[in-house]
Formats: sequence, structure tokens, C-alpha cells
Amino acid sequence: METKVEKIHKAFRLNADLLDKLKKEAKKTNSSLDNYIESILMESVYYEPNETTLAAVEEARSGKFAGTIDTSSLEAFIKSCEE
Repeated sequence: METKVEKIHKAFRLNADLLDKLKKEAKKTNSSLDNYIESILMESVYYEPNETTLAAVEEARSGKFAGTIDTSSLEAFIKSCEE
């Protein structure tokens, strides 16, 4: 069973350079410009981070993690995060 979503036609004014960039990005993702812009707006409006993400953001902003991250290998990276 398909659910129909009401679509409303609305005109917007956009900076010409921004519109060109949006068109290029839409083409990269094989999307129409309308669908690409709608997906960006949906993500912007409906994305809500979960508790784990919020805690990680808070930790990063507070500077609690004062260690050094080793990115030389996956194993080194994991070990440096645990310290």
C-alpha cells in the first residue's frame, strides 16, 4: 500500500552560485534538483542525535579528552581512544 505525500509548489529565490553548486551535487547523486534539495531540508529539520552522540559531542566540546589520537593504524587508533 502506497502512502501519498502532499507536495506543494513553492518558489524560492536562491543565490546563483548556490544554485549551481546544488545542481552539481544533485547530479553527483543521480537526483533531481528538487529531490536533492528536499532531502537536504528533511535531514536538517528531522535529524535528532541520540543520547550517545549528544554525550560524545559534549565531551568533545568540553575538552575532557586530552589524550592524543594515534591514526597510524586501526589498532593504534582504538588503543589511543581507550587510554
